[in-house]
Amino acid sequence: MATHDQNKSNFNRKSKPVIQDLGGRIPPRDKDLEEAVLGALMLEKDAYTIVCDLLKPECFYEPAHSKIYEAIQHLGAAQKPIDMLTVTEQLRLDGNLDEVGGPVYISELTSRVLSGANVEYHARIVAQKYLARELISFASEIESKAFDESNDVDDLLQAAEGKLFEISQRNVKKDVTQIDPVIGQAIIQIQASANRASGLSGLESGYHELDKLTSGWQNSDLIIIAARPAMGKTAFVLSMAKNMAVTYNTPIAIFSLEMSNLQLVNRLISNVCELGGEKIKSGQLTPVEWDQLMSRIKKLYGAPLYIDDTPSLSIFELRTKARRLVREHDVKFIIIDYLQLMNASGMRFGSREQEVSMISRSLKQLAKELNIPIVALSQLNRSVESRGKDDDKNGKRPQLSDLRESGAIEQDADIVCFIHRPEYYLRSDVDSEGNDIRGLAEFIVAKHRSGKVDDVKMRFRKEFARFENWDESPVMMASSVGSRMNSGAADSVGVSSFEGGTADFLSGPSDETPPF
Repeated sequence: MATHDQNKSNFNRKSKPVIQDLGGRIPPRDKDLEEAVLGALMLEKDAYTIVCDLLKPECFYEPAHSKIYEAIQHLGAAQKPIDMLTVTEQLRLDGNLDEVGGPVYISELTSRVLSGANVEYHARIVAQKYLARELISFASEIESKAFDESNDVDDLLQAAEGKLFEISQRNVKKDVTQIDPVIGQAIIQIQASANRASGLSGLESGYHELDKLTSGWQNSDLIIIAARPAMGKTAFVLSMAKNMAVTYNTPIAIFSLEMSNLQLVNRLISNVCELGGEKIKSGQLTPVEWDQLMSRIKKLYGAPLYIDDTPSLSIFELRTKARRLVREHDVKFIIIDYLQLMNASGMRFGSREQEVSMISRSLKQLAKELNIPIVALSQLNRSVESRGKDDDKNGKRPQLSDLRESGAIEQDADIVCFIHRPEYYLRSDVDSEGNDIRGLAEFIVAKHRSGKVDDVKMRFRKEFARFENWDESPVMMASSVGSRMNSGAADSVGVSSFEGGTADFLSGPSDETPPF
């Protein structure tokens, strides 16, 4: 058997870590605290349960200490006693006993500790030292790559965001909260809801039946709205954003990965001004339509609506921009169009499904962090199209298993909704039961973590790419608008609200085509 001096010599030779060149500085570490933690773990029966969530083997700077804690981890996972003898035996089984200094060094660790009463405090310091070393290593690596001009700066920035996000997520810890203050918060929220005229506890979407079902969009919720192409996902969220920003003055942010900000605004103009999308694109408007455009577009000016059309947005860029929007513009609601176009640059995944899972999980974490609702649009897979040969009415209805690329989307979301338009599939004005389905859009709430699931009927007006409450009759609205137009173009659209009329607003003669 090796003597005590031989063991200490082996330990000092083999386990002494190599200190990086940090300009004469040594990495943050505390050998005495590491020894105190390991000694306490072998003395106190319940000490491991206290620190197991705080520490992992790499948290220990000394390689020998890392191996000893790894042996303690094995014993804890197997629910075996943790003491000097069991740890020594586990190290022998792992083939690491001589590398850590032998049984003598294990016994010295326990002899240096009088009590394990402060083990949690000491463990937190060890964990903080490890985090500081991680950040130093990360910063050194980024600095080295930044000096290398062969590296693309944008790629380096994405990689840096990804790595920093990994470090932050590994070390985010939140203490438990006793229930009393949470009850107080809940009572305050209930009282605030009771004092609202709408009776809703969340943000109003402008769709009355949907708001009744959800009690409004709730803070910290991740809401997934999914549909097949051409069902109107973007039209729905734009209609909702218009309702919330214009009608209720709720600050909204839209991250559009598919359409440019100009395309989105053109669709909003078509929605608000009730002018066909093709006319907006071509500019071929009659004088009455120009008056209508210039009158109604005034509603959009000053609306707290913020649009970001960065293509291929990464989850890390989104986090940074979302925090800034909440801090600087008090944004209360975020829309992402759409989830599958996002990426997790700087992180490696075995498959696209794993990447989408990470993105959906990060969106839920972001909703909780900012304490606002986040809506993410999602595509459905093609299985919807292959179903329902015998019963188109029910067979084409989407279901949770149709969510594209990842089952984690269903798991992470608080609410999952689908948009289904029977008219699109049936190519008819009536269904098999003779019901009129012209303009019918079914908003299907298929998962609702804090409430019931149900279908909400809405009206889709495809000429304006707009969703409306079902009880808003387009026939009544058309007749009302028509009668007003017959009494005069200016009165029909409220141009009289402008001093000098539309001509002054455009700074040109009213009988000329405006340079729009």
